[in-house]
Amino acid sequence: MAELNDKERDFYTVRGYERLRQEDRSVTPTMEDYLEMIYRLSKDRGFTRIGDLAGALHVQPPSASKMVQKLAEVSFLNYEKYGVIELTAQGRELGEYLVKRHETIERFLRFIGASKSVLEETEKIEHNLSMETVKQIMLLVQFMEVNQQLMEAFIIYKQSII
Repeated sequence: MAELNDKERDFYTVRGYERLRQEDRSVTPTMEDYLEMIYRLSKDRGFTRIGDLAGALHVQPPSASKMVQKLAEVSFLNYEKYGVIELTAQGRELGEYLVKRHETIERFLRFIGASKSVLEETEKIEHNLSMETVKQIMLLVQFMEVNQQLMEAFIIYKQSII
């Protein structure tokens, strides 16, 4: 097992970890949610609109408009007031990763048998994992999907102790 470095030995509150992460991050969890949804909505047509985005996220159009303007300011989107929303290359790349991250966490939760509010749990978890951790979860899920006998053994084991 790998040794913990000094930073990993320091314990913080959840809020403390959030502050540390924010220092290294220019994109907030809310920005990620908007980028993920914009990516989903614009995947087929290449663009989306404020009304579609607001509806998909269950927010008011003025709130969606403010966030879209912020995302345009940091070069993730091309957007003009009352126009269409288009992802830049950088926004498309991040949006694609965010969708993959979401799908990976959701698949993992279903794999371990989480059945209540998988979408809600995914939303709560996904913003708090590093890219490296997501990559490792993705590898585990892929491994278990390829090796069905191990997945079945896990299910039998889980049933025997519950």
